Amino acid sequence: MTRPLFRALPTEIARSYQAGGPDAHGRPPEHLVAGDSPPGPCRHCMTVIQPAEEYLVLAHRPFSALQPYAETGPIFLHARPCERHPDATDVPALLMRSSQLIVRGYSAGERIIYGTGALVAPDRVAETAARLLDRPDVAFVHVRYAATNCYACRIDRG
Repeated sequence: MTRPLFRALPTEIARSYQAGGPDAHGRPPEHLVAGDSPPGPCRHCMTVIQPAEEYLVLAHRPFSALQPYAETGPIFLHARPCERHPDATDVPALLMRSSQLIVRGYSAGERIIYGTGALVAPDRVAETAARLLDRPDVAFVHVRYAATNCYACRIDRG
């Protein structure tokens, strides 16, 4: 069975947004300060944004081109540069905090492969992704938070 490789948002993309570069809608990221209820995890370092930390909220499209399956949605990033979470074959601890996640396979052409989407518990993400990545038609997998459908990370073959 294929070992899944969990991958955080690439540093060059995070740095562009942190420098005020346009998001998927061509707008600059919104710059905010976290209150007592943190907004969520940074998709670059994959840690929870803490109260009083500056963060960005922006529209992100984790695809190379516009097409019908190129989903766009909100993500959070630390406003200041942070260290990227290393690629890992273990499920990032941050994903384990969620009650359910969406796992979905995509083709090399970045199209959703019907029948690959699943709502899974965090402790089943690696197994589900490995099963999908064993299929020759699945090029990569995305993980999204089930409650909000926000992009969490990408999974490639390890």
